[in-house]
Amino acid sequence: MRQRLTLTLLIFITLIFPSLSSASPQTGEDTASGEELNVKEMILHHLADSYEWHITGNGERDLSIPLPVILRSSQSGWHLFLSSRLHHGEVSYRGFSIASEGKYAGKIVETLPGGEIARPLDLSLTKNAASLLFSSLLLILLVLSAARSVGRDPLKPKKGLGGLMEMAVVMIEDEVIKPAIGKDYARYSPYLLTLFFFILINNLMGLIPLIPGGANVTGNIAVTLVMAVVTFLVVNFTGTKEYYREIFWPDVPVWLKVPFPLMPIIEVVGLFTKPFALMIRLFANIMAGHAIVLGLTSLIFISVSLGATINASMTAASVLFTIFINFVELLVAFIQAYVFTLLSAVFIGLARVESHTSSEGSVHPPADYRDQR
Repeated sequence: MRQRLTLTLLIFITLIFPSLSSASPQTGEDTASGEELNVKEMILHHLADSYEWHITGNGERDLSIPLPVILRSSQSGWHLFLSSRLHHGEVSYRGFSIASEGKYAGKIVETLPGGEIARPLDLSLTKNAASLLFSSLLLILLVLSAARSVGRDPLKPKKGLGGLMEMAVVMIEDEVIKPAIGKDYARYSPYLLTLFFFILINNLMGLIPLIPGGANVTGNIAVTLVMAVVTFLVVNFTGTKEYYREIFWPDVPVWLKVPFPLMPIIEVVGLFTKPFALMIRLFANIMAGHAIVLGLTSLIFISVSLGATINASMTAASVLFTIFINFVELLVAFIQAYVFTLLSAVFIGLARVESHTSSEGSVHPPADYRDQR
C-alpha cells in the first residue's frame, strides 16, 4: 500500500513539475541576475490567453506549438500565418505584432502607414480556442463511446467508462433536472447534461499541466459569458405566460406596481442578475484556483535570495501545498460543473411555473410536487 502511495505521489509530482518549469521560464533568468520576480505579472501572464501553446523552456529556448493566426486588416485585407512568425511578440510580420503594453497588451495589433496602432479583426485560433475544440471533440468521443457501450445490452450493468457516464447521467437527471424543472424535464435534459459534462471536462483539462491540458478555458470570462447567455436565452424563450405575468404584474400590493412600477423593475433586473451570477461564479472560482497554484509555485523563486536552507524548505512546502491544492481543485472542478447545472435547472424551472389557482379560487401545489409527496 505504501509503495502504491509513493508511486502515485511521484507520478503526480512528475506531472506538476512540467507546469512549474513552463510557468516560469523567465523566473530563472530573473533570479540568476538578481532581479526580483514580479509575481502578479507572472500569474496574470499565465492566466491570459496566448497565440501559441507553450510546452517548456528555459528562458532562451522555448518549446511551443504555433497556432494559426487569422486576421483581417482594414488596409491589406485577410492574412493567414502561424504565430511563430511573431516570435513571442519580439518581431513584426507584415506590419503585425503582439503588443507588450497598453490596452491591447497580449493582443495582435497592426502598425498603419501613418504610425498609428490599430486592432485588426482577429479570428485567430488561440490556446483557449484550441483547447475548447479539443475538449469538445473529446467529450463527443466519450459520449458516443459510452452510448455504444450502453446500447449493446441496456439491462446489463456497465463497467468502466460506460458505467461511469451512466452513473453521472442518472445522478444529474434524478437529483438535479427532475426536481428543479418538473414534468417538462425531458425537454431540457440534453442541454443541461451537455452543460454539465462540458464544464466538467474543461475544468479537468485545465488541471493537467501537459499539452493538451493547461488552458484556462472555464477561467476565461468570455467562455462563461457565452454559457450564461445561452442559459438566459433558454430560460426566457421557453418561459410560460405565468412566468412573464409574475415579472410584469407580480402578486404584490398595487402600490408597489402603480404608479411607479417598483416590483416589475426589480423583477426585470433579476432577469439579468441570474445569468451574471452564473458567469461570475464559474469564472472566479476556476481562475482563483489556477492563481493559487501559480502563487504557491512562485514561492520557490521568491525565496532563492534568502539562502539555500530557506529556499529548500520553501520549495518542499510549495510542492506539498501545490499537490494539496490540485486535489482540492479536482473537487472544485466537479462542484462548479454541478452548481452551474443546478442553478441553470432551477432558473428554467422557475420559468416553467404554471398558475396554481383553480376556478374556485383555491391554491394547489404543483402537480409534480403532489406526485413526489
